[in-house]
Amino acid sequence: MTTHAIVTLTITAPEQLTAYRERAGEALAKHGGAVAQASRELTLLEGGPDLPQLAAVLTFPDQVSARAWIDDPALADVHALRRGSGHSTIILL
Repeated sequence: MTTHAIVTLTITAPEQLTAYRERAGEALAKHGGAVAQASRELTLLEGGPDLPQLAAVLTFPDQVSARAWIDDPALADVHALRRGSGHSTIILL
């Protein structure tokens, strides 16, 4: 069953984010993932904390694939780029 993940990011190092974006698509595809939607233009509809600067919805074939993507040791350097670009949160639905 298709699984989604919500990614939020508050950027502190834009150059790291640029480097991450150059490699992120290939890293996602390795485990069947893709970006369904991403935007910097966010609108808070109700309550909650401050908005992040960037949000994305990722799709994966299933939860096993999503976990394989985040836990893949071969992708550790790619994930490090994302983490180094600011504060990120990934929520698996």
